[in-house]
Amino acid sequence: MLHDPADLHVWSLPLRTRFRGLTVRDGVLLRGDAGWGEFSPFWDYDADESAAWWRAAVEAADEGWPAPLRTRIPVNVTVPAVDAETAHRIVRGSGGCRTAKVKVAEPGQSLADEIARLEAVRDALGPGGAIRVDANAAWDVDTAVSRLVALDRAAGGLEYAEQPVPGVDDLAALRRRTHVPIAADESIRRAQDPFAVARAHAADVVVLKVQPLGGVRACLELAERIGLPVVVSSALESSVGLAAGVALAAALPELPYACGLATAQLFTSDLVDSPFLPVDGALDVRRTSPDPALLAASAAPPELTDRWRARVAAVRARA
Repeated sequence: MLHDPADLHVWSLPLRTRFRGLTVRDGVLLRGDAGWGEFSPFWDYDADESAAWWRAAVEAADEGWPAPLRTRIPVNVTVPAVDAETAHRIVRGSGGCRTAKVKVAEPGQSLADEIARLEAVRDALGPGGAIRVDANAAWDVDTAVSRLVALDRAAGGLEYAEQPVPGVDDLAALRRRTHVPIAADESIRRAQDPFAVARAHAADVVVLKVQPLGGVRACLELAERIGLPVVVSSALESSVGLAAGVALAAALPELPYACGLATAQLFTSDLVDSPFLPVDGALDVRRTSPDPALLAASAAPPELTDRWRARVAAVRARA
């Protein structure tokens, strides 16, 4: 189905805490025969890289998703680069999540800030919870080796470190020098060759995000070919976009880790009247439809709407 840019709903939602440098998240919804899809690449993605995000949105709207193999998806709470007190409060109010993903390597923050955050998260989770950190490729190998020793100690043991360094070669070098398991994110979703991670034995886990990788079916094929355990994560979508991540997690043959799909908690409001918020640390597998009143309340201002429509027109030519 062709989706006219003039018929798309452009939304804008504020975040509770600055995340990935953002205080507001925006994107586009499109509707097709199978339901609703979301197109929300970050603004630093060009038209070529955003084409995969468009394919994922069209798949959701026009094709739907494979049949689920499970009805509940365990999820982690995401802890932004906040102070220790706020981190403790986020985990305690996370809807029963027993795994926390903690952002580290924030510009302007120190190792002491990160240690305090991790100690607060451990206290909030208790001894049985799992903690993972995400550095968004901010460190070099030597820095990562040193930081992971300290952060592993502060956390009482890390489940894994997500993309601590950039590039497959650096991931492989780091993995040889640390006992902390390594997860690859950017080296999968922003790579020309996502299979290089597996060939180089550069990771223990891969993080898959539906929009950047072109849809649920594309992710299932990638997971099968790459042959490593998968964590499904969000790209900071609304609950309409999160439904695609939930569908992927539900369709994977195995799901050994909690998924990073509880990010609706980061928004002050949503586009659906029943957002994807965890109960007892898990999300129900279901489709979502936006609520008309919430669509109206979230409508982007005219200048941003025009900018997104122009972006869609440019990306469709490359999808």
